[in-house]
Amino acid sequence: MSTHRNIKQEALDYHANGRPGKIKVVPTKNTKTQRDLSLAYSPGVAEPCLMIKENPEDIYKYTAKGNLVAVISNGTAVLGLGDIGPGASKPVMEGKGVLFKIFADIDVFDLEVDTKNIDEFVTVVKALGPTFGGINLEDIKAPECFEIERRLKEAMNIPVMHDDQHGTAMISGAALLNALELVKKEPSKIKMVVSGAGAAAVACVKMYLNLGVKKENIIMFDVDGVINIHRTNLDESRMFFAQDTHIQTLAEAMVGADVFIGLSAGNVLNQDMVRAMAQNPIVFAMANPNPEITYDDAVAARPDIIMATGRSDYPNQVNNVLGFPFIFRGALDVRATAINEEMKIAAVYALASLTKQPVPDIVNIAYGEKNLTFGPQYIIPKPLDPRLLSTVAPAVAQAAMNSGVARKPIMDMEAYKQELNDRLGINNSIVRVINEKARKNPQRIVFAEADNVKVLKAAQIVEEEGFAFPILLGNEKKIKQLIEENKIELKNPQIIDPRSDEAMPKRIAYGEQFFQKRQRRGLNAYEAKKIMRERNYFGCMMVAAGEADGLISGLTRNYPDTIRPALQTIGVEQGVKKVAGMYIVLTPKGPLFLADTTVNLNPNAEELADIALLTAREVAHFNITPRVAMLSYSNFGSSDTPEARMVGEAARIAKAKQPDLIIDGEIQAAMAFDSETLRENYPFSDLVEGGVNTLIFPNLSSGNIAYNLLKEVAEFELIGPILLGLEKPVHILQLGSSVQQIVNMVVMTAFDAQKNKKK
Repeated sequence: MSTHRNIKQEALDYHANGRPGKIKVVPTKNTKTQRDLSLAYSPGVAEPCLMIKENPEDIYKYTAKGNLVAVISNGTAVLGLGDIGPGASKPVMEGKGVLFKIFADIDVFDLEVDTKNIDEFVTVVKALGPTFGGINLEDIKAPECFEIERRLKEAMNIPVMHDDQHGTAMISGAALLNALELVKKEPSKIKMVVSGAGAAAVACVKMYLNLGVKKENIIMFDVDGVINIHRTNLDESRMFFAQDTHIQTLAEAMVGADVFIGLSAGNVLNQDMVRAMAQNPIVFAMANPNPEITYDDAVAARPDIIMATGRSDYPNQVNNVLGFPFIFRGALDVRATAINEEMKIAAVYALASLTKQPVPDIVNIAYGEKNLTFGPQYIIPKPLDPRLLSTVAPAVAQAAMNSGVARKPIMDMEAYKQELNDRLGINNSIVRVINEKARKNPQRIVFAEADNVKVLKAAQIVEEEGFAFPILLGNEKKIKQLIEENKIELKNPQIIDPRSDEAMPKRIAYGEQFFQKRQRRGLNAYEAKKIMRERNYFGCMMVAAGEADGLISGLTRNYPDTIRPALQTIGVEQGVKKVAGMYIVLTPKGPLFLADTTVNLNPNAEELADIALLTAREVAHFNITPRVAMLSYSNFGSSDTPEARMVGEAARIAKAKQPDLIIDGEIQAAMAFDSETLRENYPFSDLVEGGVNTLIFPNLSSGNIAYNLLKEVAEFELIGPILLGLEKPVHILQLGSSVQQIVNMVVMTAFDAQKNKKK
């Protein structure tokens, strides 16, 4: 399909554009002066070298080893691709490194080793031991992977794990415990059928044995059929599971089975086999990308089923990202010499237990759920649950200490959990959360500048990802020509040309509605109809009339020309006097919300207070508690000038209107983030506990300068500008926005439209 070709090209462009690949190395110390360089390298570097020579454990004190993991592969079993070789596997290994970083702040070097010989592979990896704090083996085919992992674990004194085996084992193990609890069955009494006998399947079943399942109750199949004692072609790993059985087929084995575990191939299981299972059957169909049986077919066959797959578009996704980042985080933080069975089992029970805890609103929002609760549709945590890091890593660390493999025990586990939450910012997954929310309930979004290639490319992504239903405004012939010339795939795109004869009836109707809104405001009936030929007015009227849910514009037009139609057609919310503009700045420590950055030139104290309250309300919609700093060049009266006094007065007005809001000012930006100095000098402040996430600027000039500096100099990603206070969502693109920035704004518009409908 042509859509596939476009996705292929998009993936290639993603990896090739700009700096090739997905990862880079950045220095963690100052390197600006000659003195810095003399400390970083010669002659200063000799000092830590000598200290490490004297005490080898000091390598963790003076180098990055303690937070560095190697993702190592020979490319012989790349997921979905098979034996493609080490070089071709590199994008996958870089991707694994990205997941380590974004979920657990672990640095990674990916290493692709050009050998299929076990001895050579082990020799190479073993020799790299001094460099790394841990080894993640990846995409190595069975049975070689078993021997490689065994020998490296014996030879090295750092954590070694083959994630393809143990990641799936831990995640599915947690899911199995919870599923069995729900159906009130004991692990030791269940009959289990396993389809697949590769690395992941073997590791999974061994994990289930540790959780209480009995080996004599397991029937396993590989590509040659049932694994029984009469087979002569079994290696050691499969011989371990061979049974003395007369069962020959999967259909026979499924009769009366309590649990089916699939790690084989798509569609090997049919509905009749599922119907033949015992009461309240458990089916984990984990083959990728196509499960052994589809979720819909399995549920249709047995309404009493508990079902899990490897897919994200159905409940209970068995996803390795629930495990490996947090396993290694805990192992590294106690400087473990290994990842042992106790640590893996601790991760299983931590995941199982987390599933039973009340789910944060941010997770419900991300997955479009009202209230996720422990049950058949929720037996393992969701990958975007921000609690995973501070739940699984401490459990693993504690197990390492209890089992004697921790060289650096953690003395204060509660402080460690807080450190983990602070490490990435517990709310740093905001973009992923908004994306998932938009995907669960896509909205009708008007693209007012659809005669632009970047806008059309964004529309394609939005449609493919299921974020929204694009409505394209502009000349139909020109839009279709651009679509064809740029090989853009849109399924039956809705294209409306407000200037066309076909649109005349709608133009007249909108013009009449608009005239009712604007009469006695310098507009006559003729002008009201004529102005509907302009796409921003026509599109905003679609939103106002409920024929669309939101609009984006502004890529090729200046800000006032884009915001004016929204104000005149849609208007502000009840109780709102003025709209405001906000940017979301995505920092490594979590999002910052900045306002007013785009609308109000020089607000007075009352207006600034309203801007703060509008912004705080928007922040709360992300299920983030707003902590608001009203910024100035003065700290609580240190400068007695009209400008500073105005900001202080605005803070007092906002606090009076909403007493439970965490807000203070006037305050300097640096002071707002320095909780220690704030506590020493201004202990009365609402902000002494830190965690400021919302910044209100005293005027448009300061706000605009600030967000542009953060974007250009600090190179933070920004989402915005987001208009606050409109009755229905209209968001304005920055001039020259990239395709991804347009997509982000569409997702934001869809998110706001969902809120609007609930309201």
